[in-house]
Amino acid sequence: MSNRLFQGVIHQMRDAIDRTIGVIDETSVIIACSELGRIGEVNESITPDVLNAPSTFVINGYTYKSFGSRPRPEYAVFVAGNDEAAQKYVQLLAISLSSIKQYYDEKYDRGNFIKNVILDNILPGDIYLKARELRFSSDVSRVCMLIKITTKTDISAYDIVQNLFPDKNKDFVININETDIALVKEIRTGIDSKDLEKLAGSIVDTLSSEFYTHCVVGIGTTVTGIKDLARSFKEAQVALEVGKVFDTERSIVSYDNLGIARLIYQLPTTLCEMFLKEVFKRGSIESLDAETLFTIQRFFENNLNVSETSRKLFVHRNTLVYRLEKIKKLTGLDLREFEDAIVFKVALMVKKYLSANPVKY
Repeated sequence: MSNRLFQGVIHQMRDAIDRTIGVIDETSVIIACSELGRIGEVNESITPDVLNAPSTFVINGYTYKSFGSRPRPEYAVFVAGNDEAAQKYVQLLAISLSSIKQYYDEKYDRGNFIKNVILDNILPGDIYLKARELRFSSDVSRVCMLIKITTKTDISAYDIVQNLFPDKNKDFVININETDIALVKEIRTGIDSKDLEKLAGSIVDTLSSEFYTHCVVGIGTTVTGIKDLARSFKEAQVALEVGKVFDTERSIVSYDNLGIARLIYQLPTTLCEMFLKEVFKRGSIESLDAETLFTIQRFFENNLNVSETSRKLFVHRNTLVYRLEKIKKLTGLDLREFEDAIVFKVALMVKKYLSANPVKY
């Protein structure tokens, strides 16, 4: 559709600019030109890296200027000649074509519509009107995933993810910012959270094994209806924030499986601080060293079993009992007692949450 749009503008400009003018895309193909016979011609000297040039550039007697709305420019407009007039023409054309494309995308592009929905940039009353105008199916199930790139890389993760989901009528890959990519995926009935985690795992594996790019993926809940996509996206954001605090080793975090961590995340910080003051003596939790905290963690992992924990830690049973008595003396909580163990476990999570100070969505 962009090709027809650009060709219409180029055709109107042809008489005003008495030179060869046109548009080339990121695959080096001329998609619009004042000389109709050149449409479809491949110019191999224009590569994606060349398109990244921030200003005008001259190649083989033509002046070029890149434009486009994606993270990397998608197109370049060209004008015959390398003089001052060519520089002015090419910049005016780039501004005009970029503005026209942006207007067209806002009015007719489904991907842009979905982006506005998930970011709450569209009034609720306008959502269904716009969906009907775009013939967008509103009664199917969809899920939002948020892919956060955690390593600096020259690879365009957006392009990679987009290539993994080529069906642009059902799946929408949206660039949120430099590190965040949203995937809005249409799913069949009967798909559960494990299937979604497998899908997220394939994204993580592809980026890490083939492109050496590390990422984490947050998965929202499955929703039916376009308006609820914003909620699914926020849930994916929450999943990543909660995972960043409580489960840093996991690269895939599902909102459905956050458990008590989600409850703590939603509590006001003042309540959390009151809880810690109520549970612990002043300064007692800060006095626990790394070795003691590691012992506590292993004790919880082994279901409060003293013998099993001492075996896993390669220490004598009496040594572990001594450490537990020391913890009881410091904090007033006996971890061998189920209720005290629960309180201590929750308190550690609350402490971790307060220390991390995560973003609230």
